[in-house]
Amino acid sequence: MRVIFDHNVPKQLRQFLVGHEVKTAREMAWAALTNGELLAAAEGAGFDVMVSGDKNLVYQQNLTGRKLALVVLGTNSWKRIKLDTGPVVTAVAGATPGSFQRVGPEIELTRKHNTPQES
Repeated sequence: MRVIFDHNVPKQLRQFLVGHEVKTAREMAWAALTNGELLAAAEGAGFDVMVSGDKNLVYQQNLTGRKLALVVLGTNSWKRIKLDTGPVVTAVAGATPGSFQRVGPEIELTRKHNTPQES
């Protein structure tokens, strides 16, 4: 399958999508495109799946009649995604024209702050 990563998807994820042709929006010179424009460009260029970290994309764009499948990550934090890439790999492999899947953790990692101990 031909897979396009939206602007906000960690490019390191591509190494786990073995057997798929993966491009980023930046590599396609589409970095300045809005969501709707990116969906249309990707579909027109023959991509099968778009992976995005934009959880609102499905609500902002009409996906009815699209041939492009959409996989939306629950987070775009690479620290979080790399802990379990399996759901993303499975979603991409099982994507069908016009389908939508949301995968992965729904929360961002929070940084732990070291606080000084009371004396």
